[in-house]
Amino acid sequence: MYSFMGGGLFCAWVGTILLVVATATDHWMQYRLSGSFAHQGLWRYCLGPKCYLQTESIAYWNATRAFMILSALCATSGIIMAILAFAQQSTFTRLSRPFSAGIMFFASTLFVLLALAIYTGVTVSFLGRRFGDWRFSWSYILGWVAMLMTFFAGIFYMCAYRMHECRRLSTPR
Repeated sequence: MYSFMGGGLFCAWVGTILLVVATATDHWMQYRLSGSFAHQGLWRYCLGPKCYLQTESIAYWNATRAFMILSALCATSGIIMAILAFAQQSTFTRLSRPFSAGIMFFASTLFVLLALAIYTGVTVSFLGRRFGDWRFSWSYILGWVAMLMTFFAGIFYMCAYRMHECRRLSTPR
């Protein structure tokens, strides 16, 4: 059980760090504009060496930002529950800490999947036509890697929960 929880905690730490880095950086998309390279993120866009805040309130940016922030918050609360799961002092008999941590990691996975799906859909259908020479960049890719890491953290914690439940049910009372 503890090996699953240790692996899940490692995946959760890496996934949360990648979520924060992906959300904060401005390299989600790179493109060519007027002969020079430009890149943009969720919060700013850069033309050459000069960067500007994205002051326009466009729905897909706001939705992507909100889901990325919710994902990072769920992953952080999952890490707190995962650390508390090592203590094995169950305050609530009906609510298992490994199970709760796994649910929070799956919620984080769902939120980052929604954020990336929204960003991908709008970028490919709208911005992809506007900028001829464009590509997704490393911040966007970190978001997908973070999604995988939080998903595997949830899997590890669900396995730890199942192992704990099997042991609990098999011991005589």
